[in-house]
Amino acid sequence: MAIASPSTPSFSASICCTRTDSTPARSIRFPPIQTRLQSRQFTLSCRSSVPSSNESDGDLQYEIQHGVSTDHRRRGSLVFVTLPLDALNFPVGTMKRKKAMVQSFRALAAAGVEGVVMEVWWGLVESELPRVYNWEGYLEIVVLAKRCGLKVRAEMAFHQCGTGPDDPFWIPLPQWVREEIDKDPDLAYSDRFGRRNMEYISIGCDVLPVLHGRSPIQAYTEFMRSFRDTFIPFFGGVITGIQVGMGPAGELRYPSCPLQKTARTLRSRELGEFQCYDKYMLASLNACAGEMGMREWANGGPIGAGSLMQNPEGSEFFKSDGSWNSPYGEFFLAWYSGMLLLHGERICREAESIFRGLEVNLSGKVAGIHWHYRTESHPSELTAGYYNTSIRDGLLPIARLFGRYGFSMCCTCFEMQDAETQQMNPDSSPESFVKQLSLAARLCDIPLQGENCASSLDDRSFEQVLRMSRFYWNGPGTPTFSFNFVRMDKNLFEYRNWVSFTRFVRQMSDAKFFRPNLGFGDGDMPFLSLSASSTGGVVLA
Repeated sequence: MAIASPSTPSFSASICCTRTDSTPARSIRFPPIQTRLQSRQFTLSCRSSVPSSNESDGDLQYEIQHGVSTDHRRRGSLVFVTLPLDALNFPVGTMKRKKAMVQSFRALAAAGVEGVVMEVWWGLVESELPRVYNWEGYLEIVVLAKRCGLKVRAEMAFHQCGTGPDDPFWIPLPQWVREEIDKDPDLAYSDRFGRRNMEYISIGCDVLPVLHGRSPIQAYTEFMRSFRDTFIPFFGGVITGIQVGMGPAGELRYPSCPLQKTARTLRSRELGEFQCYDKYMLASLNACAGEMGMREWANGGPIGAGSLMQNPEGSEFFKSDGSWNSPYGEFFLAWYSGMLLLHGERICREAESIFRGLEVNLSGKVAGIHWHYRTESHPSELTAGYYNTSIRDGLLPIARLFGRYGFSMCCTCFEMQDAETQQMNPDSSPESFVKQLSLAARLCDIPLQGENCASSLDDRSFEQVLRMSRFYWNGPGTPTFSFNFVRMDKNLFEYRNWVSFTRFVRQMSDAKFFRPNLGFGDGDMPFLSLSASSTGGVVLA
C-alpha cells in the first residue's frame, strides 16, 4: 500500500549558543513515601473482555500447554515484547512467517504480556521515493495484535539496522537518502579521522533543506504524520505508545561507537569518538566559538582525546585532572551535548504536535552507556553526547526535555549487573547508570521504560530487572514503569526459557511485589542528590 504525502508544511528553526553561568547546586530529596502517597489521588481501571467460543477454546489450549491463565492477561501487565528484526520482508515490507507470528502472539497474550513493540523502519516504509509510504506489513501486524488482544508500541526507527548488506538484518536508510549522502558526504557524521557513519543523518543539518528540498526534521515529521493518518483507527484501543527515534539504535545520542564494535564495546574500555567533523557540525561549533570570542576553539573536537582503546588516565582530555574540566572542555562539551538536546527538542516538539489529542503515550530512548561510569570524566558518555561526569549530571537535562513534552523515558541494560561487567571492566557500572537515570525520571515525574541488552535472559537476569524496576517504581503514586523485553525469537518459546519468562511477567504485574528501594546501597557509587539548577549539576550526599 503506497500512500503519497501532501505537500511539505512550512518549518522554521534556529540554532543559538548561549553562555551559562554556574550556580550553586541545590540538593533535592524525595519526601517520605507515605507523605507522597497520601497527597495523591488514585484511579484504578480494569479491562473486561468476553471471548468468543473459538477464543475460549484457544485460551484453554494455551493454559494447558503453557501452565498460565488467560485471566492474568485480562488484568493487564507491564511487559511488552519487541518483535524480531526480520518481522517484515525487506525491501517489500510484507509480514514474514504469518502462521508462526499468529501462534507467537497468542502465546504472549496467554502469558499475560501487555503487548508488542513494533519497530517501524524509515528505510522500509519510505524506501525508494520521498513521500511514498508502504505501510502494508505494519498494518498486518497491528491487525493481528488486535485479534490477539495485544497492545502495540510503535517505534519510529529513523536509523540504519545492521552493519551492512551481508548482515541478515540489514535495513539501511532509504535509497533516496543514501543517494543524497553520496552527493554530499557531510550529511553523514564524521570523526577526527574522516570516517563516515551512515547509521543516522548528522544533526548538524537538522533544519537545512538537504533531502529533496526538505530538512531531515521535516522528513521525520511527515513520516510520523503519515503513520498517524494511516493508523488512526487503532490509536487508543490497540496502539497505545509511540517511541520516537532520535539517533542510532533509536537512542538520543551520537554514533560514537560504530555498530561493528557495539557487542565488543560492552566488555571493553572503548572511549568512543566525538562525531563533530562534518561541515555542518563544524559550522555550528565555529559560530558558537565566535559568539564566545574564542575562535581558537572552533577547529574541531578536543585535542588529546586518546585512542579508542586507551585507558582514560593516559589521555590528556579524559584523565581525572584532564582538560574535560577546563574552560575549553566545558565549552566544547556544553556545545556538543547541547546540539543533541536541541535535536531531541525539535523531534519531541513535532511528535507532540502530531499525536496531540490521541490516546497514545510518547517516549524517547536513552542509551545505557556505562563502561566508564566509575571514572571521573565518564569518557564514553561524553563522546555519545551525555555531559555526565562525576561532578555533573548529564541525564537530568534529558529527563527534563522529555518531561516538557509529556514523553516517557526508555533505557537499556536493566538486566546487567556490576558484579559481572566489572570482571571484564572495573570502570563499568550499569547499575549505577540505571539508578541515576531512574532518579532523574522520578524527579521529573515522568514514566520510565526499561529494556534488556542481551538477547536472552536467565533467571538471574530477570531478577536483576525486577530489582532495578523496584528502584524506580514505588507504588500507585509513582509514574508508571514498564519493561520492553528485547526480543521475540524461537529461544523465548523453549520450555525452560518460557517458564522463566512467564514467571517474570507475573511478578512484574504484581504491585505487591514492588517495595521502595531508593538507596544506592553498599558498594555502589555515592548517592547523587539531583540538582534542580539550570546547569544540571549534582552534589554528593
